[in-house]
Amino acid sequence: MREIVIVGGGYAGFYTAWGLEKRLRGKEARVTVIDPRPYMTYQPFLPEVTAGSIEARHAAVSLRRHLRRTRLIAGKATAIRNADRTVTVRPANGADYQVRYDVLVVTAGAVTRTFPIPGLAQQAIGLKHVEEAVAIRDRLMTSFDQASSLPPGAERRKLLTVTFVGGGFSGVEGFGELLSLATAMLKHYPELSFDELSFHLVEARDRILPEVGAKSGAWVVRSLERRGAHVHLNTQLVSVVDGHVVLSSGEEFDSGLIVWTAGNANPVVHNLTDLPVDERGLLVVRPDLSVGTDSAPVPGVWAAGDDAAVPDLASTVPGAHTVPNAQHAVRQGKRLAKNIAAGLRGGTVRNYRHSSLGVVATLGLGRGIFQYKGIVIKGFAAWLMHRGYHVLAVPTWERKVRVLTVWLTAALFGRDLVSLASVQHPRDAFVTGGDPQRSGECQLDDRPAA
Repeated sequence: MREIVIVGGGYAGFYTAWGLEKRLRGKEARVTVIDPRPYMTYQPFLPEVTAGSIEARHAAVSLRRHLRRTRLIAGKATAIRNADRTVTVRPANGADYQVRYDVLVVTAGAVTRTFPIPGLAQQAIGLKHVEEAVAIRDRLMTSFDQASSLPPGAERRKLLTVTFVGGGFSGVEGFGELLSLATAMLKHYPELSFDELSFHLVEARDRILPEVGAKSGAWVVRSLERRGAHVHLNTQLVSVVDGHVVLSSGEEFDSGLIVWTAGNANPVVHNLTDLPVDERGLLVVRPDLSVGTDSAPVPGVWAAGDDAAVPDLASTVPGAHTVPNAQHAVRQGKRLAKNIAAGLRGGTVRNYRHSSLGVVATLGLGRGIFQYKGIVIKGFAAWLMHRGYHVLAVPTWERKVRVLTVWLTAALFGRDLVSLASVQHPRDAFVTGGDPQRSGECQLDDRPAA
């Protein structure tokens, strides 16, 4: 059988494999997905995971449960050598090995891009995976518990200070949801006051949410500031050693929680492949999602999602490419499945073309913004549109029902405000016998070997 290898099990990879399962006959080809995680993360739900509005597992779609005729390899693709038709895989345990392919689909997605800022690697946490969203929520709740037992002062202010770096969708939505959660938690902590909360959003550009219009972005800034947040535009993070935040504007403050959402990187396609890439490190892709150019196609190789510079045929701007968001990745995955199946049978492949349905963002419970061309909707109606769109977009009816059930439960009984930060160090109680003075010892033991 011909071997179809999909590098990456995110939106585009999952929908490609899912579509191929529906289209390929018996022994027509074998599909393999390579991904270190056994699930697809529905990233638009991560901000609501940080706020406890969605259960963490409900933002993840099991690959093994839904890709029943696909071979799944739990490992990281470390190199692609199209000259040899091989992908090098690094499993969690054991030596690297190679997987051969006849057809390759690159949908490896992006990772959080960081910079050599002092203290960043030691203090910050990203917001790209379910584990990170859960940790952010638990850390905020743990900070509230600790702050409530301290007298007013510097340490208490630090615990109640949250800093987000990055004003894109992920940063703004996560910031707004966490601010909403923190504000709601205050009624359960009579020892703390609203004035002690300090939320900072840092953005290097002169605006946030570049996907919406300038006026809409400015409205979001005003909305956040009315809720007590500090939005720092045209500002960069200079240092964050030991949680002491230093900004390029000269402002300094201590922050107990620092979340980094400032950009993405594509290390696999940028550094570890012989496939053609552009100046941004993205795979060169034709309108039908095949890799290469009209004059120099790469047979049997396809790409989509964050790794690919996909021509935007719906744009009036010459040379425009589709933006790397979930809306395009899902539809590109569906088109990939159709085109690959057609290509295997000598059929006709079609170009990817999709006009944006608009952009919608949550800014916290009951708050949101929607924009489609010149139409802008703000507030509660936009928040309802955000929830409605994403519950329809998340794959499988099983996940839709689970998410709706959690939302209904929260509407009736409120948020679940239990922190499970201790699960990040599950051996503490066993090793220390409940002695908090020794908790640091087993935390070191829990770290995986390098």
